[in-house]
Amino acid sequence: AFLGFRDIHKAVVFGVGSLGAALLSDSGLEQYGLRIIAGFDVNQMIVDTKIHQIPVYHSDKFMEYNKEMRAEIGVLTVPSGVAQEVSDYMIKCGVKAIWNFTPFRIRVPSGIVLQNTSLYAHLAVMFHRMNS
Repeated sequence: AFLGFRDIHKAVVFGVGSLGAALLSDSGLEQYGLRIIAGFDVNQMIVDTKIHQIPVYHSDKFMEYNKEMRAEIGVLTVPSGVAQEVSDYMIKCGVKAIWNFTPFRIRVPSGIVLQNTSLYAHLAVMFHRMNS
């Protein structure tokens, strides 16, 4: 309860490439309180498809769709060059927290929760531990 795993938080993934698609397919996240309800991307090849029964929509539709979906968490797996722009858009559309998987360190206004997750940093720690 203290960690919030008992509550279910609705989330969306922005950037449904390899990492984003893997997160859409990870049914284990929900046991920790994260329910991914949709993916958003600009790639027409994956827009209007489903991954693990989760719909993927065009990013331009998020403002319209989130009025009904009410996702409170945005998972960011877009290319670094658009990370800040996409984060600003998610916040404008009602997201209250961002789980950032990009190496870009985005800026968010006060009151928005930001959690950076660096796969590269964890890889470096593993390499360091292997050499110790």
